[in-house]
Amino acid sequence: MEAPKTQDKLRENIELVQDLLSKQKLVESIVHGAQAPKQELVESLVHRQHLAELQTKLSRMHVGDIAHILEALPLDDRLTIWQQVKDRRGGDILLEVSDAVRESIIESLSQEELLSVLEQMDGDDLAFIADELPQQVLEQRLQSLTAEDQSWLRDSLKYEEDTVGDLMSNEMVVVHDTDTLAEAALKLRGLDELPIHNDKLFVVDRRGILKGVLSLQTILLNEPELSVAKVMATDVVKFAPDDDASEASKAFERYDLVSAPVVNTRGKLIGRLTVDVVMDYIRDETEEDVLNMAGLSGEEDLFAPVLDSVRNRGFWLIINLIAAFIVSRVIGLFEGTIAQLVSLAVLMPIVAAVGGNIGNQTAALIIRALTKGQISSQNTFHLVRKEVGVSILNGVMLGVVVALFAYLFYQNTALALVIGIAMLLTMIVAAIIGLSVPILLEKTGHDPALGSSIITTATTDSMGFLIFLGLATMFLI
Repeated sequence: MEAPKTQDKLRENIELVQDLLSKQKLVESIVHGAQAPKQELVESLVHRQHLAELQTKLSRMHVGDIAHILEALPLDDRLTIWQQVKDRRGGDILLEVSDAVRESIIESLSQEELLSVLEQMDGDDLAFIADELPQQVLEQRLQSLTAEDQSWLRDSLKYEEDTVGDLMSNEMVVVHDTDTLAEAALKLRGLDELPIHNDKLFVVDRRGILKGVLSLQTILLNEPELSVAKVMATDVVKFAPDDDASEASKAFERYDLVSAPVVNTRGKLIGRLTVDVVMDYIRDETEEDVLNMAGLSGEEDLFAPVLDSVRNRGFWLIINLIAAFIVSRVIGLFEGTIAQLVSLAVLMPIVAAVGGNIGNQTAALIIRALTKGQISSQNTFHLVRKEVGVSILNGVMLGVVVALFAYLFYQNTALALVIGIAMLLTMIVAAIIGLSVPILLEKTGHDPALGSSIITTATTDSMGFLIFLGLATMFLI
């Protein structure tokens, strides 16, 4: 029951901040409208009082909750909240917010303000958002980093997005295979703080080649004088910096990993991947897939400017419009048939609706399977056979129901048979389309979720109308 409580608390925080902002605007408008002596001074005092109250409330909140609040507010209110938190926790919050909200905040800051926020971040944090920063500001911040952090950041920028190298960190505890457990423990005690999610130490030889991992449990439960090499685990799940991030996330789920080493082609340890970063990546990918299925390219800020939202949605709306024209032309081919049997116009939406639903159900199932790496050339035939089998059984069942419905309303046996058969054929075709579209998108190097819902719906609608009206023309007219 903890998750619902957390969500309730988050909603309370959002409502609290919104109430404070509304109260501030209301009181300031009243004060501004009053003709009182020293009005400017009164307005300034009222403004400061409300900001102080707002700062107090925000100071008690976790940075993740503040990030969520920023995402739930219109731009003006968002910037008001940002001004209250940027001096102390701006860096952490900038890392937590979504890409679209981060972009809106960065655009609102002067170069000096942005540089001040970036000074709260280390090289690892800067690498995470470096692609979104103005080059001049990034170079200026680089100059104040240590030589090691500068080298790390420049190396990180070489890796492509959605790779392990783009997500990995350089914060890790490394020991040598010639060390003893006592020396490993001493190294841990010498740290100011442990890196986040540090469940293991990485063991390397004198050349920096990864030899194994040493869990904290192993250090605690064994004799201090034992050699690290004797008790370390050598069967290690490790990644290369060019590995696909989605594949790495599947490995983290499969092996219940908290952290894992990243090595180069020579086996040298170069970084560490942690579960928090992987979880953030999975969340971002899931949100993007949801948007892509609806025909939205990339992440969209809920309160983005109107023109930005228009640009983001425009392409797939045009595709949808073209698809609608195609569907209308398919219907237009059978104008004479519809004119002679008006009941066809009443029954047409049933065929399209059920066909579109079956297509999207199948597409969603295939997209999930592709994401989890469950589809291969060896099992595709079996998958097609299974989906067609499911659609045939569902088609027979729903076809009988629709046929009975048509007969009860129109007392026309031939019409009932035609729509029943059309329903069966449409559901078979819809299943094949729903299965094929995501697979073809992936084969051509595109995200299988990108516009799949629009493509599947438009195609199944066209085929459904073509089947139903074609059968009606052949057997009823």
